[in-house]
Amino acid sequence: MRWLPAVLLSAAVSASEPPAPPTPTPAVPVAEIQRFVQVFQTLRESYVDGLSDEQIMQAALRGLLADIDPHSSYLSGRQAQDFEDLSEGGYAGIGIESDERDPTRIRVVAPFDDTPAQRAGLRAGDFITAINGRPVDNENPQASPERLRGAAGSAVRLTVQRPGVDKPFELRIVREVIRLQSVRARWLAPGYAYVRISAFQGDTGLEFRRQWQQLQQAAPDQALNGLVLDLRSNPGGLVTAAVEVADDFLGEVPLLSTKGRNPLSNVSYTGKPGELFAGAPVAVLIDAGSASASEILAGALQDHHRATLIGSRSFGKGSVQSIITLDNGDAFKLTTARYYTPSGRSIQAEGIVPDVLLAGNARADAVEKDLRGQIGGGTASGAEAEEGVVLTGESYIERALQHLRRNSR
Repeated sequence: MRWLPAVLLSAAVSASEPPAPPTPTPAVPVAEIQRFVQVFQTLRESYVDGLSDEQIMQAALRGLLADIDPHSSYLSGRQAQDFEDLSEGGYAGIGIESDERDPTRIRVVAPFDDTPAQRAGLRAGDFITAINGRPVDNENPQASPERLRGAAGSAVRLTVQRPGVDKPFELRIVREVIRLQSVRARWLAPGYAYVRISAFQGDTGLEFRRQWQQLQQAAPDQALNGLVLDLRSNPGGLVTAAVEVADDFLGEVPLLSTKGRNPLSNVSYTGKPGELFAGAPVAVLIDAGSASASEILAGALQDHHRATLIGSRSFGKGSVQSIITLDNGDAFKLTTARYYTPSGRSIQAEGIVPDVLLAGNARADAVEKDLRGQIGGGTASGAEAEEGVVLTGESYIERALQHLRRNSR
């Protein structure tokens, strides 16, 4: 069995020395094992349809993890490979980050930028209830969400239930090979740059620096007066990729810590000396689709007063999942730690409250605190700010640009 903590998948930033190995855990009570064996044997002998030992055991493992929290789950070998492909940014499908905790529907955490799902109009918070006319069955590992994948050029018909809309509707989406470019950049106006990060993949830190170099090459005589960093509907990804980007803004300061019951989960990250942008003002755009790794980056910038956060309260996923590979090629995701911003905040189920709130952008139907079984423990605050003056009638990007112009050097 191989243990791969997702938060440790990169060595791009310095971390504390690993602690001593954990002490052995007590043995599982024999009575509990006997009870499990009794149920297993009864299913094998008496279930109305024949079930193989593998089917029974996989159902048991999926059920074991499904009741723990919204992010721990059992992965078949194919699902484990799909998870790895998603982290690397290449697969054939429609291009969404999804949550399959509900047995009868798939919740869209966020569609990725410039993918078939986004172009078809699928939104964060939507629920897919049927695929090609067949109801979603997330308890069947051979059914959904794998049916969302398929050959490039093939079409899939989705039945979608949107919160606030009375009737479900259908979307026809043509699958493509999804090659996620996680970072895009452009000049908004002379002296003001815009960088969009849609997800945190293995190469996001490198791509972030490459995009900034290209902007500089395109306007070598242009000084940077401000930068808009867009993390809206960014569902997260590799935590270490977000830490790499935070390092580029902050330099040699604390960036993130994680804490769990297993001492191997207790890690602190500190950036390297120097930053890319020489202290130029930064505005970070977030919304309720900004989750996990994007919240880590936003939280670090907010704690160090390096950026102004603009938008709506973020998703609130402040937990770390480790990928544990089994000897048969299957794997499971297990929540092993909470992460904490540099000031010690846990945003689990609370999210990050921006410094400037914009009206009409929060999606309360799509946040961590509403998920069944979420682990809680957040220490974020800011309810008073949400009750204050809320700006209306302006786009996120235009509002951020106006803020930077007022605060540029």
